[in-house]
Amino acid sequence: MFHVRTTQTSSSSTAVQVVRYEGKKTIIVKHVGSGKSKSDILKLKTVAYELVKKLSSQPGLFDFKDGETADRIIQVDKSKYLGINYTFIYEVINHIFHLLKFDSLNNKLMLDLVLMRIIEPASKLRSIELLGEMFGIVYSPSNIYRQMQRVTRLKEKVEELTIDFAKRNLKFDFTVVFYDVTTLYFETDKSDDLRKYGYSKDNKFNQPQILIALIVNSDGFPVSSQIFEGNTFEGHTFIPAIVDFKSKHKVLELTVVADAAMISEQNIKKLVAEGLGYIVGARLGNISQNFIKLISHRLKRKNGKTARFKTANGYLVCDFSKKRYTKDLHELKKQIRKAKELLKNPDKILKRNKFVKHDDKTNYRLHRNLIKKASLLLGIKGYYTNLEKSNKFVIRQYHYLWSIEKDFRISKSDLKVRPIYHFKIKTIQSHILICFMALVVVKYMEIKTGKSTQKIIRLLKNVTDARILDLITNEEIVLRSEISDEIKKLLKQMRLPY
Repeated sequence: MFHVRTTQTSSSSTAVQVVRYEGKKTIIVKHVGSGKSKSDILKLKTVAYELVKKLSSQPGLFDFKDGETADRIIQVDKSKYLGINYTFIYEVINHIFHLLKFDSLNNKLMLDLVLMRIIEPASKLRSIELLGEMFGIVYSPSNIYRQMQRVTRLKEKVEELTIDFAKRNLKFDFTVVFYDVTTLYFETDKSDDLRKYGYSKDNKFNQPQILIALIVNSDGFPVSSQIFEGNTFEGHTFIPAIVDFKSKHKVLELTVVADAAMISEQNIKKLVAEGLGYIVGARLGNISQNFIKLISHRLKRKNGKTARFKTANGYLVCDFSKKRYTKDLHELKKQIRKAKELLKNPDKILKRNKFVKHDDKTNYRLHRNLIKKASLLLGIKGYYTNLEKSNKFVIRQYHYLWSIEKDFRISKSDLKVRPIYHFKIKTIQSHILICFMALVVVKYMEIKTGKSTQKIIRLLKNVTDARILDLITNEEIVLRSEISDEIKKLLKQMRLPY
């Protein structure tokens, strides 16, 4: 059963809440709002009463401190409860759009779709339904699909505004950028010139996909994105995306940081030819055992020790970590145990195992040379670079790559960028652009507040506007619930008014 209660706040207001009781525990179902005058409190109780009726259909008789029942309050106020809007979060995100100068794009529908992607990601049709339910904003479905064909034209302008904002507010100067790609699958089994079958990072090998390349700063703030065909090898996206970015923004000096999937002799040559600096992960398992012995000897398994070697791919910087050593050793032992178990029943070996060696699928045995090589590499990580910077600088920059991995997680979990339901190239491009803009907004919020996207959205949605119709004047009265100190702090951190 639900109850209405009032309680004093720290600002000497009276808070009206809908609650329920579990034993001796009080559960707040909804904080309706706070008021100081008797009239405001009575109206909030009216809202609470109507909410309780909707939640449980229980009789509307409560033991209020003023001795009046909620039924009596409705009669006295001559008012009707119209529902709740979430106008506050709409205002906050639009303030961020203004900071980013996204409002200069002059496309209100696009911004509203970005906003819904942040608050409650859904299909475009469901998004316009939610805009009506939550904010009273109405769009026709046919208008949305016409607009989606045109939104893609704004991509360059969006990236210009984003980069300008990063330079003004996040000290971005193009010196170092971070690059990675991910795959996004479609809810269909039909492929075409863009949507193609390929290696899926979502394990959706039976569905066509596209590749999305993302460029971010060290905070993970996105500054550029690019779409590639679904069967493109990710290493082949590296040079086109980075060279295009450097040319488009007329960057004179640029260093790109990427993982080992981007490294190849051909890519290294192109990076050097384009005058680009690079820090990329090294696949140490591909180098000779004698070289690995030299690296291991130089590092001496001393925690934090680094070494540098000159190679055909530029300098190879290596470091040793005791923590990494413990993790690698555990994984190596597990893999060796698995290989030995397989060797007990060689007839049942159905797939390749790293440490099982065989001749023409016969004479299975442990791959002892590979085990020795892996043992020498325990706790060691390598990075190729052409920079004349310290080893610690190179390693520190590479470790910032976690921020782009986090961006992909946010895009897929919080913003639900996939699966994609569009099938026309322009609408696919528009969908990706809307999701990119949403990522820009949520990353700004996260960077400034130190809180997760989910936490920020949950807090902002706690501030609601109760709508009450005065039946005498036919005037709609809006009562906003109290803005907590925690939310005020968030707004201050994001440089927003409240």
